[in-house]
Amino acid sequence: MARKKLDESRLDSIRDAHNAEKASRTTRMEDYLEVIYELIQLKGYATTVDISNYLNVSSPSVTKMLQRLNESGHVNYEKYRGITLTDTGTAIAKSMHERHGILTEFLVMIGVDIETANRDAEGIEHYLHPETLKKLEEFIKLTKSQRLAR
Repeated sequence: MARKKLDESRLDSIRDAHNAEKASRTTRMEDYLEVIYELIQLKGYATTVDISNYLNVSSPSVTKMLQRLNESGHVNYEKYRGITLTDTGTAIAKSMHERHGILTEFLVMIGVDIETANRDAEGIEHYLHPETLKKLEEFIKLTKSQRLAR
């Protein structure tokens, strides 16, 4: 009986996670915002060609997503003009950047090489609950302070 209850609870969690993810933005949209943010940090600007190269998608796909992100208020996009993040887009992109950093740092701390850690963090960052991320960040800080105290 307890096992059945546990299985039902896990199924409920899976359903809830999938429903929450679909709510306002997709992981793909988050990827685009994060890449745009990173490109702007690195080069001072982002182009459709750069985005296409980094996400390994066609230029028409990038244009289509940029139009969606423009309509949803995440970017300012004019064809052949340029791409800038709105305040909302910047907030999401920064959040994704921070999530990625925390996850990468944690994975490296437990012995994962940096390339694998970055790749895995990219897959995980979209799905962690904010409370889980907060606890991971606290764990990293605690572990670092303990290492320094030695």
